[in-house]
Amino acid sequence: MRFRFLTSTPLDIVRGSGTFSGIATLARFLKNSGADVELIVPSVRFPIYTLERLAYNEMLRFRQPDPNAITVGFDMDGYSVAGKRHGFHVASIKGVIADEMRFEAGLTHATMRIQAHCEKLHVERSDLVIAPSQYSAARIRDLYGVTEAVRVVPEAIDLAEWRNRLERNPAQAEPGKFVVLTVCRFYPRKRLNVLLGAANRLLSRIPSLELRIVGDGPGRTRLKSLCHDLGLDPIVRWLGDVSADELAKEYNRCHVFCLPSVQESFGIVYLEAMASGKPIVAARAASVPEVVKHGVLVAPDHEQALAEGIEQLYLHPGMRTSLAAAATGWVKRFDAPTVAAAFVQEVSLSVEQSKIVGAPA
Repeated sequence: MRFRFLTSTPLDIVRGSGTFSGIATLARFLKNSGADVELIVPSVRFPIYTLERLAYNEMLRFRQPDPNAITVGFDMDGYSVAGKRHGFHVASIKGVIADEMRFEAGLTHATMRIQAHCEKLHVERSDLVIAPSQYSAARIRDLYGVTEAVRVVPEAIDLAEWRNRLERNPAQAEPGKFVVLTVCRFYPRKRLNVLLGAANRLLSRIPSLELRIVGDGPGRTRLKSLCHDLGLDPIVRWLGDVSADELAKEYNRCHVFCLPSVQESFGIVYLEAMASGKPIVAARAASVPEVVKHGVLVAPDHEQALAEGIEQLYLHPGMRTSLAAAATGWVKRFDAPTVAAAFVQEVSLSVEQSKIVGAPA
């Protein structure tokens, strides 16, 4: 099979986050299976990301179509050529922008509204829509008015590569420390403020607590100010954006992974934690219950519940071990070869059905 991948998502883990990881992993394993994958990315850069995305999509109109290739546009990218007789077109929605923008305000909300409109056009015009979770599929139907079936293919993790990286980068917590790790971009929907509030409640209950935060983003100043106001500076380590090897060390070092996000279309970091053999504490919200089948899930936006979930794992090492073991088995269904095969199966089936529907009577 031949694929053309359309994406304006920055092709690095820092700026592209989980979307980049998902696209890159899928492309690599499609190639490993013998498929031909062409990646089409922006050639012109703009200081404002939304303008760059719009310009990129307008420029796609002038590309020579390849009728023998299956075009896969990610998120809003591809709306300008979907349904334009450019061949079979797939809209792969990694993050439902109209859902994400509920947690933003001001200029960010305004620019995301423009992107959400384009994403709506994309799913309306495409021959096949793929979402990473049942939650995302439902939000696509509700927010974009899609009446056709939205197929679900989860995000992938290269388990062999990840476990090799963990082995190459051993690390341990400082003696006597109980380490909680979180990894995310600093967006409001990630609810790091709730995690900091929970850490504040745990100061007297877990004297050895250390909270290690990997990532960065627009909420950095606000969150660091909150951390200082709560008196958490002695126990919080702001690590910023780190390399893949350093990230593996952080997973090796921690006792528990915690991300109380209230909006996740999927959540690749949960796969990383499970593949690292670490128990998870998270909010029972969005797609998280689909992904984290073996973890401690608590009420969203509830500092006390989150604190109790972390404390429960602190007090019961056996529970940490059993949850981690169960999750290590569960995460195998998200291994990249399995997910890539599921993606090909969904696309192939849809292509065949479109041929049948389009055949002359």
